[in-house]
Amino acid sequence: MPFVAEQSPESRQGTQQSRVWNEVVVVGLGPGDPDHLTARAAAIITDAASAGQLVLRTRIHPTVDKWPLLATAPSFDHIYEHASDFDTVYRDIVDAILVRIGQPSDTPLVYAVPGHPSIGEATVLRLREACRDRGITVTIVPGLSFIDAIAPLLEVDVADGLHIVDALSISRMDPTIPVLVCQIHSRRVATHVKLTLASHYPDTHPVVIVQAAGISGQMRTRTVELWELDHRDDLDHLTTVFVKPLEPLSAVREPATLALVMARLRAEDGCPWDREQTHESLRRFLLEETYEALEKLDAGDVIGLEEELGDILLQIVFHSQIATETGTFDFGDVVAGIVSKMIRRHPHVFGDAVATTTDAVLQNWEATKRAERDSAADTEAGVPVRKSMLDGVPRSLPALAQSQSIQDRAARVGFDWPDITGVLDKIVEEARELTEANDAERASEVGDLFFTLVNLSRRLGIDAEESLRGSANRFRARFGHVEASVATRGVDWSTLDASELDNMWNDAKRAAATRAFPSHNPGPYLASPEGSDTAVR
Repeated sequence: MPFVAEQSPESRQGTQQSRVWNEVVVVGLGPGDPDHLTARAAAIITDAASAGQLVLRTRIHPTVDKWPLLATAPSFDHIYEHASDFDTVYRDIVDAILVRIGQPSDTPLVYAVPGHPSIGEATVLRLREACRDRGITVTIVPGLSFIDAIAPLLEVDVADGLHIVDALSISRMDPTIPVLVCQIHSRRVATHVKLTLASHYPDTHPVVIVQAAGISGQMRTRTVELWELDHRDDLDHLTTVFVKPLEPLSAVREPATLALVMARLRAEDGCPWDREQTHESLRRFLLEETYEALEKLDAGDVIGLEEELGDILLQIVFHSQIATETGTFDFGDVVAGIVSKMIRRHPHVFGDAVATTTDAVLQNWEATKRAERDSAADTEAGVPVRKSMLDGVPRSLPALAQSQSIQDRAARVGFDWPDITGVLDKIVEEARELTEANDAERASEVGDLFFTLVNLSRRLGIDAEESLRGSANRFRARFGHVEASVATRGVDWSTLDASELDNMWNDAKRAAATRAFPSHNPGPYLASPEGSDTAVR
């Protein structure tokens, strides 16, 4: 009697033998040798083929070649030959299966796929989703997978951890865990895999190429270095690559390795200096490393910038490790916080909001920040706390940046002069007060004058910090020219009067190459355009 899969009452429609079966049976053909088929799978395939209810995903499989019963079974190879991409292939195969399911027959449709139906079979996953939406039962009949065939060759215990990935969907991975990359069917695909792996492993890292696993007399393995992976011409659909794991401290490209190094340095038998550090003692290093990175950025030194960004990352991991030891937070919390923030503050990318211009992006950013502030706790020990618009401006910011951010926020509620004339008048007023101030008042009056000059910069759309840095750099260049002139003349500085120095300075102004600071919109993460304090995260 033809095979009939188990069905629930609701999976049957009608009472006659020829009926529309509300079910599909998915059978695994194993890794490639008919001897590896399970008894149940062989019986189901035999009955389905006899009833004309067997369809193959592909005929390009050793079991199909070696089993005469499958010689006339239809397949979906024609879809692979004409579709423009794999998404289209998978969609068309599922659609074709759904059509077959809807046709009257004596037995349910049987869909046979290489290996195990639930391992590396994208069409099966999509078929199950489509059938679930339509109330169609999907029965999975397991088969040996390529993993079963490969594991004995590599002496791998899957229970110890194994990352299995299709060659076409390979992306990021943990290089300290063994990796199996399946279906490397061409040199082009091998190149893609090699380049992806190269972002995690050294070029000389050993990889094992496994071909025809599970097929008697054809199985073969070869170990090559990663850079050689795409140098072979015999790659096919039965090719799998095994990537040996790195030792934890050898995975130098992984952020987790840096965290591991820092934990080791802070351990009881670690480095005495690192163990002594606290959040407070590290404060100056975080500031210094940030300024060093900015210096490389300003100099256009990309190589130096790479190193300095690493030093900043070290400080982040250092603080995270200290916090981990006190149970406050860990490095994962730091990453999770910024990931969540970036997704939340980009609703036009990760949500339904629309922002097609930079101005619209900044408006969304500010609106989200306001909502976050409004939803934050506004009580302290049960006592209502009055929120200030200036609370989000860190007092530790450099004075110029802090002043500009404070003025930005105050201007939002109208605490500002209506035009630039008021700012210019205020500068004159502050300068006069400075000339009239006594010794005790001068520091305060100089600060007021600086603060007003920052306001002028803001109104002109100029970043005060960048503007002053530009002046300092121009002075460096011009003073260097003066130093060179003094050295060339072979005179002592003390012998030069003010007039001579002034002439040298004017020569320097004409000769020295001054650095230009182009105006730009740095976006919501760094400097603040007029009316925005987005420099403050």
